[in-house]
Amino acid sequence: GAVAHACNPSTLGEVRKQVSRERSGSPHSSRRCSSSLGVPLTEVVEPLDFEDVLQSRPPEAEPGPLRDLVEFPADDLELLLQPRECRTTEPGIPEDEWVQYQYLSTAYSPITTETQRERQKGLPRQVFEQDTSGDERSGPEDLDDSRRGSGSPEDTPRSSGASSIFDLRNLTADSLLPSLLERAAPEDVDRHNEALRRQHRPPALLTLYLAPDEDEAVERCSRPEPPREHFGQRILVKCLSLKFEIEIEPIFGILALYDVREKKKISENFYFDLNSDSMKGLLRAHGTHPAISTLARSAIFSVTYPSPDIFLVIKLEKVLQQGDISECCEPYMVMKEVDAAKNKEKLEKLRLAAEQFCTRLGRYRMPFAWTAVHLANIVSSAGQLDRDLDSEGERRPAWTDRRRRGPQDRASSGDDACSFSGFRPATLTVTNFFKQEAERLSDEDLFKFLADMRRPSSLLRRLRPVTAQLKIDISPAPENPHFCLSPELLHIKPYPDPRGRPTKEILEFPAREVYSPHTSYRNLLYVYPHSLNFSSRQGSVRNLAVRVQYMTGEDPSQALPVSGCAPGERGRARSPQPDSARSPEFYEEFKLRLPACVTGNHHLLFTFYHVSCQPRPGTALETPVGFTWIPLLQHGRLRTGPFCLPVSVDQPPPSYSVLTPDVALPGMRWVDGHKGVFSVELTAVSSVHPQDPHLDKFFTLVHVLEEGAFPFRLRDAVLSEGNVEQELRASLAALRLASPEPLVAFSHHVLDKLVRLVVRPPIISGQIVNLGRGAFEAMAHVVSLVHRSLEAAQDAHGHCPQLAAYIHYAFRLPGTEPSLPSGAPPVTVQAATLARGSGRPASLYLARSKSISSSNPDLAVAPGSVDDEVSRILASKLLHEELALQWVVSSSAVREAILQHAWFFFQLMVKSMALHLLLGQRLDTPRKLRFPGRFLDDITALVGSVGLEIITRVHKDVELAERLNASLAFFFSDLLSLVDRGFIFNLVRGHYKQVATRLQSSPNPAALLTLRMEFTRILCSHEHYVTLNLPCCPLSPPASPSPSVSSTTSQSSTFSSQAPDPKVTSMFELSGPFRQQHFLSGLLLTELALALDPEAEGASLLHKKAISAVHSLLCSHDTDPRYTEATVKARVAELYLPLLSIARDTLPRLHDFAEVPGQRSRLASMLDSDTEGEGDISGTINPSVAMAIAGGPLAPGSRASISQGPSTASRAGCALSAESSRTLLACVLWVLKNAEPALLQRWATDLTLPQLGRLLDLLYLCLAAFEYKGKKAFERINSLTFKKSLDMKARLEEAILGTIGARQEMVRRSRERSPFGNPENVRWRKSITHWKQTSDRVDKTKDEMEHEALVEGNLATEASLVVLDTLEIIVQTVMLSEARESVLGAVLKVVLYSLGSAQSALFLQHGLATQRALVSKFPELLFEEDTELCADLCLRLLRHCGSRISTIRTHASASLYLLMRQNFEIGHNFARVKMQVTMSLSSLVGTTQNFSEEHLRRSLKTILTYAEEDVGLRDSTFAEQVQDLMFNLHMILTDTVKMKEHQEDPEMLIDLMYRIARGYQGSPDLRLTWLQNMAGKHAELGNHAEAAQCMVHAAALVAEYLALLEDRRHLPVGCVSFQNISSNVLEESAISDDILSPDEEGFCSGKHFTELGLVGLLEEAAAYFTMGGLYEAVNEVYKNLIPILEAHRDYKRLAVVHGKLQEAFTKIMHQPQRVFGTYFRVGFYGARFGDLDEQEFVYKEPSITKLAEISHRLEEFYTERFGDDVVEIIKDSNPVDKSKLDSQKAYIQITYVEPYFDTYELKDRVTYFDRNYGLRTFLFCTPFTPDGRAHGELPEQHKRKTLLSTDHAFPYIKTRIRVCHREETVLTPVEVAIEDMQKKTRELAFATEQDPPDAKMLQMVLQGSVGPTVNQGPLEVAQVFLAEIPEDPKLFRHHNKLRLCFKDFCKKCEDALRKNKALIGQDQKEYHRELERNYCRLREALQPLLTQRLPQLLAPAPPGLRNSLNRASFRKADL
Repeated sequence: GAVAHACNPSTLGEVRKQVSRERSGSPHSSRRCSSSLGVPLTEVVEPLDFEDVLQSRPPEAEPGPLRDLVEFPADDLELLLQPRECRTTEPGIPEDEWVQYQYLSTAYSPITTETQRERQKGLPRQVFEQDTSGDERSGPEDLDDSRRGSGSPEDTPRSSGASSIFDLRNLTADSLLPSLLERAAPEDVDRHNEALRRQHRPPALLTLYLAPDEDEAVERCSRPEPPREHFGQRILVKCLSLKFEIEIEPIFGILALYDVREKKKISENFYFDLNSDSMKGLLRAHGTHPAISTLARSAIFSVTYPSPDIFLVIKLEKVLQQGDISECCEPYMVMKEVDAAKNKEKLEKLRLAAEQFCTRLGRYRMPFAWTAVHLANIVSSAGQLDRDLDSEGERRPAWTDRRRRGPQDRASSGDDACSFSGFRPATLTVTNFFKQEAERLSDEDLFKFLADMRRPSSLLRRLRPVTAQLKIDISPAPENPHFCLSPELLHIKPYPDPRGRPTKEILEFPAREVYSPHTSYRNLLYVYPHSLNFSSRQGSVRNLAVRVQYMTGEDPSQALPVSGCAPGERGRARSPQPDSARSPEFYEEFKLRLPACVTGNHHLLFTFYHVSCQPRPGTALETPVGFTWIPLLQHGRLRTGPFCLPVSVDQPPPSYSVLTPDVALPGMRWVDGHKGVFSVELTAVSSVHPQDPHLDKFFTLVHVLEEGAFPFRLRDAVLSEGNVEQELRASLAALRLASPEPLVAFSHHVLDKLVRLVVRPPIISGQIVNLGRGAFEAMAHVVSLVHRSLEAAQDAHGHCPQLAAYIHYAFRLPGTEPSLPSGAPPVTVQAATLARGSGRPASLYLARSKSISSSNPDLAVAPGSVDDEVSRILASKLLHEELALQWVVSSSAVREAILQHAWFFFQLMVKSMALHLLLGQRLDTPRKLRFPGRFLDDITALVGSVGLEIITRVHKDVELAERLNASLAFFFSDLLSLVDRGFIFNLVRGHYKQVATRLQSSPNPAALLTLRMEFTRILCSHEHYVTLNLPCCPLSPPASPSPSVSSTTSQSSTFSSQAPDPKVTSMFELSGPFRQQHFLSGLLLTELALALDPEAEGASLLHKKAISAVHSLLCSHDTDPRYTEATVKARVAELYLPLLSIARDTLPRLHDFAEVPGQRSRLASMLDSDTEGEGDISGTINPSVAMAIAGGPLAPGSRASISQGPSTASRAGCALSAESSRTLLACVLWVLKNAEPALLQRWATDLTLPQLGRLLDLLYLCLAAFEYKGKKAFERINSLTFKKSLDMKARLEEAILGTIGARQEMVRRSRERSPFGNPENVRWRKSITHWKQTSDRVDKTKDEMEHEALVEGNLATEASLVVLDTLEIIVQTVMLSEARESVLGAVLKVVLYSLGSAQSALFLQHGLATQRALVSKFPELLFEEDTELCADLCLRLLRHCGSRISTIRTHASASLYLLMRQNFEIGHNFARVKMQVTMSLSSLVGTTQNFSEEHLRRSLKTILTYAEEDVGLRDSTFAEQVQDLMFNLHMILTDTVKMKEHQEDPEMLIDLMYRIARGYQGSPDLRLTWLQNMAGKHAELGNHAEAAQCMVHAAALVAEYLALLEDRRHLPVGCVSFQNISSNVLEESAISDDILSPDEEGFCSGKHFTELGLVGLLEEAAAYFTMGGLYEAVNEVYKNLIPILEAHRDYKRLAVVHGKLQEAFTKIMHQPQRVFGTYFRVGFYGARFGDLDEQEFVYKEPSITKLAEISHRLEEFYTERFGDDVVEIIKDSNPVDKSKLDSQKAYIQITYVEPYFDTYELKDRVTYFDRNYGLRTFLFCTPFTPDGRAHGELPEQHKRKTLLSTDHAFPYIKTRIRVCHREETVLTPVEVAIEDMQKKTRELAFATEQDPPDAKMLQMVLQGSVGPTVNQGPLEVAQVFLAEIPEDPKLFRHHNKLRLCFKDFCKKCEDALRKNKALIGQDQKEYHRELERNYCRLREALQPLLTQRLPQLLAPAPPGLRNSLNRASFRKADL
């Protein structure tokens, strides 16, 4: 019922304050106490009494899916019987006592990646623009259209506008939208749109998202496998043929496996017979008809512990014959098959002898030969199949691919590397056998041989082999082989035909312990006679044979047959010593099937015979010579192990069988005086005999009690009723000492007995003996022992699968099973159980088990007179009650053991309770009456203490705490199906309280919270979770007219006049009523809210866990058939409504998907760079990247526009990872998709403005998070950076953030920066890949990638459509409000963002329809204020008009047309749209690579068509204006086509862009756009200096405009202010008043024409300069920027700027030698070049470009353009004579040039930077001689110096600049010599003065100066020019100058030598002396030349001589 709350006024006031604070929507207002009922989130609300609520509220719904949500189904609990698996066709058990498993069914299907895959089948393919590549058009309709359009744009030259108009007229339009021009009522349009949106939507959103994280799935609990027989890896060995060189007698084979390392035989023997029929015929005399089992030729071996040490040993035997083994082998070793004819007689003779032996001794065998196969070799050489093969295994590598893995591979990975399961089948031919040596038959000898075989120099190789050919096949055994016999020789299913040749399963003797419970009956005994020592015995004792008989009594008729093993009488083993040796060895294996009941009389009898080989008259074939025996039971235990027995000569006397032969019976004669002479070993493989003293004793005692058979003899004691109790107690305590292997094997049995002792206490002499406690403790110890043994096999929850299977299948309540037959301890067949199958106790369906039983199954009272009273008490003990009680009162020691494995006891209790309800027919009782109060009290106490343990242990032993926590949660979850649910909810609440009190003091609260989260998650995974949340009962609002909810009137809601509806509000908040009614989902969402609280600790881990829990629940709802109907799903969604407010409040900390740099379409506005937004400075200029560039209207910075208050403040708390954020958003979308729209609308109506703003932000983020990345991204995802050439924006951001750009030149890379810059970026690098791969395999197949892209595409589409639906809902609510402008603006921004991101055609149709509806309803949004929205919209529409997909074009052109029409109707011209569209187009054209002008043309035509057909506007100028605009756009497009042609020629492309930009000198907006386009292009090419210049020009342009508007002190005055950065900037001053009236509509309206825009441009310029290494220019840029920031008092930005400046200056200091560029003069000659013919340019190339590189590049480029053999590179730099050139060819002349400065200039250009910046003059020199050669002798070597001047200074906004002036001078030979000598002298001086000194360089220069070089060295120069005084007085001056140069040169040489002497070490002394000698020689040679005096030296120079060396400035007027 409704819960009334009396509130006193004071608290009400508090609450009201709290709520108003809450509703005012500061995202940070503490959410910990957001409940309107004042229960803080940290406390759990008191739950409703579930059962009462269900009874008191009649269900409203009709029967059907909704009604099913109300209560659990009737068949929730049901018992299923599963027959025990029986592998064989005949039962293997003597008494027919077969049991069925009983278990409770469950219904939990985990959602894994595979199941998701299944559900994703049949998705439609979504068409995305980015997946349709440029060359293939999408769909046929486009192809035809493009053919029909006649004049394709490429054909017509762009001469006049007319031709292009002609083009446009001739195109065909796309299909028009039929009703576009009709004017319909907005409501109808909305309805129509919605109906279209609703069609063909995928029902389940989350099947499109990643499957929930499997690591987090704590609630997943797989159903245990039913108990099965244990097998290792199984190998099938088939014996195909055995062939010897000679065939004279039958040969028999034995196979077995041996493990050399363990020195153990690991399988029983397999006997095979490959003899031909003729050979078998020789034995006819002895053969009865052979059993079919003896015909087996193939065997299945099982290997549990595969290792490289396993050998398959093959032994061969033949019929016993006279003579030594060596003699018998001789013929096989000597005779060859080829010599058969030659040896005919010998063979005959041998055959005859063989025939005789077979006839007489056919029953006996002797050893013959053996060999072994090393299994590891076979397995590894057959090549392991790729371990990571796809499950379908389609990529099976060919045989040849397999290399044999070397031994080192295997050794490195230990034994496990040797796996016998996945190898390729191999057929072996074994050719060499070793002769069996008589003295070496034992296993010890065999192991020595095998160890030796593995050595490379094996001794065995030296032996002469017996040659033969044995062919065997070795392969992995198939799953279910046909015709198989078990080791007991029973037929294994499938056995299609009893006559088929069988395959035998060979029993394994595992090398080490195997822990696995027995599930099938097996009772085998193996007898191994080893040796017999008769050496002391006189008389004829040769050829000894032994016979083994299993005797049930002493009479010979009571012998049971020994299991037949091979042809011949296997009951005997013969000594292989035919002659006189008297101590034979045996290597036989006898296998006996033990009877189920072995008694004291059963024994084995051994009889020894002497066999006479030669038929002598009067001697029998065999003569008995000795007897011995082994009794099989001793003290009731089976006797096994090695024995050494005495042998008696006489037949044993009567009743010998109870004694052992060790007892010397009177009157018997013994061999060798009663010493042990016969050694024999027995081993048993039995599921009946535990072979462990403790278990044996326990079973015996229990058996005695059940039978009541007193007195009973146990070992040496006799049990009477008096002492049996203490024996039993001792035995219970001793169970923990049992050895693990038998304990696990018999675990089901032991547990059954213990349960029985707890529930049915034994009655001893009329007294009930309560063994409950002892049995319970024993159970705890057994469970932990079993756990310990099986540690490796535990599942994720630490459950041991064998124990889980026991509970699930084998356990049954005592009294429901048949009573056991008397006799041996019962066979352990029963197993049966209930349990938690795969995880939720889901529906337990148990039906009454039909047990084969003659006794009364309900009462199993031990015999003995007991009065009825006692039997009633007996029957009333219930296991679950006993368990709870014993647990609560247990002592600390035991409690520890129980806690370790609490799950076992919890599950046992649950199964017991379920069986109790089912078998007692109590399911119809109301839940409150099902269990007694004291039991529930015990449970409460138990839960409390376990809860406490969890909390206290979490810091000591986290693992245990986790296991306990999960066990407790599963226990609660199970109880919810059985007990009063309100009771359980209260227990849960109690547990939460316990945790909460501990949290305050906990040192590590995160650990506790994690546990609580997992607890909640398991609880919520209940199969009837939805029902448990009472989904159908309406929320009861508080009964008081509580003003606490409707907040004060001032804060009433944004949109509705009346106060918000408290009911709705409390549904969407984690309010008291919500948490009370929807108890579990309240818990879950509260956990989420607390984890996301900014103050929460350990956040990221908890975020992930909490979000993952919600996600996996929603996934399970999506896949649940019960909730497929929409109405039902809406009800389910109501349980999650608060998720919306939680996510909304977490918004600031979600991963910002729209902000990741390097993501291609972050926002169209980002990509297109001309539409970035206004936003107030505080909100937009924020340190995050996007803000460093002026943020776009949709850049996250502008969130502030709605959610008032700076959005950065709320970034407190730990941010969520990309993955968690994406999952949370997926869950939000799920709620929005499935909740009832009417409900959402009522909620939206009540939201305050800031809340609504955040909701829109959330939707915006959803779009960004699920944006489709394109198929390419899936293919590229392997390499983390899936966008190689980040678009220019991203690269710029990287520069701003200080990371390296994407494609930087080598030199830049060699700089000192770390690859990731500062750590903050490392974070986003990782998050770039923010969708997690579904699997970790990197190399996905093509299909998988296709599939992923398909699913991702559907998800993106569906997510966007859900956002669109929600936006429509918001628009509906906003229609009437006052605040609608701001909200609608925000809605439109989200719509725009959705249109700008990568979307499918399907979504765009709906998105554009919504956009049209919005614009038609609220045109003022776009046209009235000065908003950016219009620009943005135009850009997006234009982009979609150019789409390759025709449906997108159709909708986009319709939208664009309506936009113009609307603008026109408001003001009769549509200047704004015109301007915006033109700008957008320019921007598109400039930045988009794969832009398709052909498709855009089609859209232009479509718009024209609309204008022509629009009847409503016939009479206006509208159609004309549209036409003008279209043709204008068409012109721009034609320019674009031209740009396309030059796509490969960056210089030409930039020139063209430059030209277009020049063309827009009159419209600043467009010029700005093109400057930005150029910057982008440059940045892409890595020309950062140029990109920076473009930005400086753009900034200058904006500064000019701002200066026109008003004069502000802090703003630049226009271009002039930027002169220091570049002298070229003055071009931008062309904008003058006559061109520009600032107030004209549409002009300079871009957001860049603001102070903020200017700041943005300057920052970009600075960033580019930094990337280009031009740090000095950075300073100049900031000089203009700093005053603006100072005026705005923006200290944060100032701090950043100064930081950048500091970096720049530091870099200038540390990198003086930066490399800025290399310059080349390029001349083009030839008509082919068109405009370029006879033009000269200076090209700026990246630094260190070699001449060869640029010439190769240009040659290659133009060859590609003009064809081969057309382009020629002119190799020299002489002036080109056009007349000598071939007119058909194209010539390019390339010369390296260097910047040239006049002397006066060098005074200013001090630094290296100065000498590389602002360059206009370049110099190159051409050597020549008068006769035309370039080089000649010194006297004729001239030089031409050419100076070039360019139009603009480098760096400019392009990389090649035209040469506007050239000037040449010629140097005479002597002038050339002077220049050379000056240069040499300079070099010497430099090397000498260098600091720090560089000895190597110094010596190089010295060597070049004073070395005795002959050719044109200094000496030769002097001899040529100074030898004689010139005749021409004009040359005197030069002569003298040269002489002075030489003097200077000598001086410098001397200095250099002095310096060198100081630098060198001892080793170079000699070298230095040599240099000095050379120098002296040089000086002496020069001496006479330098002393000559010129006569006219002092005469003044004649005035005609131009001093060519001190020339003034070269600059002349331009040509």
